[in-house]
Amino acid sequence: MAEKLGRPQSFVAKYEGGERRLDVIEFLEVTAALDADACEILSSLRS
Repeated sequence: MAEKLGRPQSFVAKYEGGERRLDVIEFLEVTAALDADACEILSSLRS
């Protein structure tokens, strides 16, 4: 994941471990790297 994002592994480890939160831009970058739909993910959080 870090390679896809062009970020250090420590960046990924910190948000995976809950040590930091993603801002909106980072969230969009992560969903794009996962080939996921950001709108669907956000909609599922509202349910």
